[in-house]
Amino acid sequence: MTGSTKKHVVFDVVGTCVGYGVWFDAIASQLGPRFKEYGIQPQLFAFAWMEAAEREYTYLSLSGRYKVFSEVQGALFYRMLYQAGVPEPRKFATEADLKVIMDAYDRLEMRPGVHEMFKKLRDAGFEIWALTAGDKRRVGGYFKAAALELPDTNLLSCDESAIGKPDPKAYEPALKMLGDGVKIFAAAHMWDVSAAVTVGFKGAYCSVWEKEPCTEIFGEMDVMADDFIEMADKIIATWG
Repeated sequence: MTGSTKKHVVFDVVGTCVGYGVWFDAIASQLGPRFKEYGIQPQLFAFAWMEAAEREYTYLSLSGRYKVFSEVQGALFYRMLYQAGVPEPRKFATEADLKVIMDAYDRLEMRPGVHEMFKKLRDAGFEIWALTAGDKRRVGGYFKAAALELPDTNLLSCDESAIGKPDPKAYEPALKMLGDGVKIFAAAHMWDVSAAVTVGFKGAYCSVWEKEPCTEIFGEMDVMADDFIEMADKIIATWG
């Protein structure tokens, strides 16, 4: 279904619109005291786990064996404990520990400024979309919990094409569906924005998650901002 406006912003969700704080806190609460024995920092463990899950998810997709992200993430838990320095991961943590931590990932919260950003963009005539590697039930739940409007038709998942970001083909269905007009992809991951740009999106990047954009690797995007209000203002000034 083609959007009714000629100006569209497609957002990444996890890591961009929603932060990882709830998940980090659950790992620290559930495993933090046990981590101390091995000198493991909970947030660094969480980051390594997430990065490994994104890599394996992408590798599976590239090799034609797509799996939903949460399945990949959960399966890697004990491997990541071992890589972090825990010699007997299945004696260290239980399936109950994993369930608590994975349930927390289902409750990630919107970052500050997202509501205001969406309002600014909508008031300026932009239609808001989302393209996520997560499943629609979980990711749609983030918007519902935050009382932030996003029609189900405007929430797109890589699960539908069974092609994971940042494969350029993962962005093409959204690009074609939106038809003519301005089509912007916005994210807090430079790898995500820069990949979307290769298929024809304009790129908008916010450094709220990565801090360092590493433009020497990814290049400059059309919009570069340090917070969501600045990103909305720059999108409007550039294409509004």
